[in-house]
Amino acid sequence: MTKLLTVCRGPILAAATDIQKAETISALLIRPIGILPREPGDQIRPFAIGLFDEIRTLMKPEVTATILRRAVAAFVHSKRYYCASAQLDSMRHDIEGAPLEPLTDEDRMTAQTRFLALKLKTNGVNDKSTLSPPSIPAATPAITKSEQIRAALLGRGRSQRSRSSAS
Repeated sequence: MTKLLTVCRGPILAAATDIQKAETISALLIRPIGILPREPGDQIRPFAIGLFDEIRTLMKPEVTATILRRAVAAFVHSKRYYCASAQLDSMRHDIEGAPLEPLTDEDRMTAQTRFLALKLKTNGVNDKSTLSPPSIPAATPAITKSEQIRAALLGRGRSQRSRSSAS
């Protein structure tokens, strides 16, 4: 295992943007689920593997799986979610938020790599050589093409909003 990120220590707490994403997910469901943060300062908890299938059973009848999948993806592909998943003591949680099992070393390293990539993108660094610091082994899976597209679209939406508010 490599060095853990120093910025990802202790509980990772939800910010206003995380709450918006959680509320979007909740609005698509027939009942709230306990794993999602309800207010800023609530802890962000990594999802159990396969949790989306459980969440999907709670969809409102007029909601499609694609819409729900996109809403959940926006939440789980965020810097704070990756940071929460990258910690040494990170645990996966069930739909109500109860801890189930620890994340594997491989999953924590993947989360750390994705966190670093999003952090660099947010800071405007486009030098791909900085995505793989020497402490991360070469065998660590790279960010998938769809995740790169998603991150670019999320970033584009923010920059367009800031430009339109400046006008």
